[in-house]
Amino acid sequence: MSFAVNSQSPVTERDVLLQVKSHFGNPPSLGGWSNNTSPPSSPCSWPEITCSGDGSVTGIALYNYNITTEIPREICGLKNLIALNLSYNYFPGEFPTFLYNCSKLQYLDLSQNYFVGTIPRDIDRLRELRHLNLGSNNFTGDIPRSIGNLPDLRDLKLCCNLFNGTFPVEIGNLSNLETLEMAYNNFSPSPIPEELSNLKNLKVNWWTSTNLIGEIPKSFENLSNMEQLDLALNRIHGKIPRGLFLLPNLTSLYLWNTRLSGPIPSDFAKNSKLVAVDLSQNNLTGEIPDGFGELQRLESLALFWNRLSGEIPPGIGRIPSLKVFKVFGNNLSGILPTEMGLHSKLETLEISDNWLTGRLPENLCARKAFRGVAAFNNNLTGEIPRSFQGCDPLETIQLYNNQMSGKVQPWLWTLKSLRSVLISNNSFSGELPRELPENFTRLEINNNRFSGEIPASSSSFKSVIVFHASNNLISGRIPEEFTALSKLTELKLDGNSLSGELPHKILSWKRLTTLNIARNNVSGEIPKALSSLSNLLVLDFSQNQLSGSIPLELGNLRLTGLNLSSNKLSGEIPHQFDNLAFENSFLNNPGLCGDTLESLQCRVPKHHRFQRWVLVVIPIASFVAFAIIVALIIVKVRGRNQRKKNDCDVSEVKPFT
Repeated sequence: MSFAVNSQSPVTERDVLLQVKSHFGNPPSLGGWSNNTSPPSSPCSWPEITCSGDGSVTGIALYNYNITTEIPREICGLKNLIALNLSYNYFPGEFPTFLYNCSKLQYLDLSQNYFVGTIPRDIDRLRELRHLNLGSNNFTGDIPRSIGNLPDLRDLKLCCNLFNGTFPVEIGNLSNLETLEMAYNNFSPSPIPEELSNLKNLKVNWWTSTNLIGEIPKSFENLSNMEQLDLALNRIHGKIPRGLFLLPNLTSLYLWNTRLSGPIPSDFAKNSKLVAVDLSQNNLTGEIPDGFGELQRLESLALFWNRLSGEIPPGIGRIPSLKVFKVFGNNLSGILPTEMGLHSKLETLEISDNWLTGRLPENLCARKAFRGVAAFNNNLTGEIPRSFQGCDPLETIQLYNNQMSGKVQPWLWTLKSLRSVLISNNSFSGELPRELPENFTRLEINNNRFSGEIPASSSSFKSVIVFHASNNLISGRIPEEFTALSKLTELKLDGNSLSGELPHKILSWKRLTTLNIARNNVSGEIPKALSSLSNLLVLDFSQNQLSGSIPLELGNLRLTGLNLSSNKLSGEIPHQFDNLAFENSFLNNPGLCGDTLESLQCRVPKHHRFQRWVLVVIPIASFVAFAIIVALIIVKVRGRNQRKKNDCDVSEVKPFT
């Protein structure tokens, strides 16, 4: 008797992984998954594979492997698979329901891919799930109610999709949930579910830009384990619940750009763990609570674009961890905390558009971490703080529209990270910088008392995009080297004491859109080289001593603004400008004339009139004489033909003899 023998070997975990690799197209990045060693290596030694103590494959982590094919069904042949991370790839198609066959799966991360369609209604078949991340895909529709039937779920991350339906209140059944990320989805407008207050273990509650409406549930005050609450970019209204700042574990509170109103709660938890608070872009009123100054761990406080009033509490200047302070766009008054920057590594101070007075705190860069100040549109006085000297991280200084004064010291222009200085409309003095940091792009010092000449050596100005120095005491001429600034788009030097001629050669200025040197003492002719500035839109040379004619080539520029008035220009206006759009562009230039503009019609001298008369009459007279001659020839020819005709007629009637 013979027996049939099954010669097929059982499929091993090595075989399954090699099938998965083959399905993915055998990418070089999975070259370590190989069966070509002798003896064959254990999959537990392969990259991105984790195993249990008994050698079973329990985890695959192929994130950011540039995989573009679908997930292979064979993957659930790994019977002990617990964790599957396929994030940051290019997987297409709908949610792979065959993963239900991975019956022990606890961790599933399919984020940052291209999945589409809806989340299956029977998603609760993955009963063991503790972590589900489907963020940053293209899922649509509703979030199924069955998702509330996953009792062990700890993390639910569905942010950044295209959900356009509803989210279920059954999420409130997930009693073990610690992380809930629903942000950046276009859900149907809905109030914040009260059921979320049942999630006593919730630590992260992220709902930015999800069409939430209504008020923040007061019951949120009972979520004592919550560490991060983000309800920004929604249409919630009402007051901030008083107890939110009393939550003992809260580290970050983001309620910016909503419709919240009323005062900021003044009660804070003892030994509060708050690190970041952003209540900006709301309708909050009242004063900034003194309690903020007691938050020892606070690093960032943003209250800008509200209707807050009163003074900034002095205690804020003593917060030892404070790095970022933003309160611009309010109605704050009084002086700034004098100790600001002295006790912490302050990086950013943004206090513009208020009614603040006094000086900038002297120690803003005492800890050498300060990167920028925006304090424009206030009533500040005093000088630029001395602590800015040697403040290498400093990138921007924006102090325009204040009442500040004093000499800007040369050391300011040596700060290696400095990119922009905007200090117009003050009473600062000093000379123009001879050199600038390598990446400096914007200098605006209009309406101050700066003096000196424009530096001839401008190699360190190579990155400058905007140079505004109107209404100062700058003298000398514009050196030709200054036209080599290839990135410059705006140059405004009007209202100074510049003299001499304009550079006749333009070395670059290819990006220049605005050139204004009005109200100076510049003389000479307008350079023809300006016609090469194809991007120039605004040209203002008014109230100078320019003479000569307007180069015809300027007419080829696409100027939207032109002012050459109050100079000594002469000759005819280029025909491109000889229209009402430029009616006031040439006033107070007695030597200029145009054919269209009534106020500047050309007046031609007598000898010029005779020359013009000759040039007009001679061609006309020649044409008339030619016409008369042609007419006489025609008449003469016709006369001869008529006589011939008469002779023929007589011969026909004459009798023969």
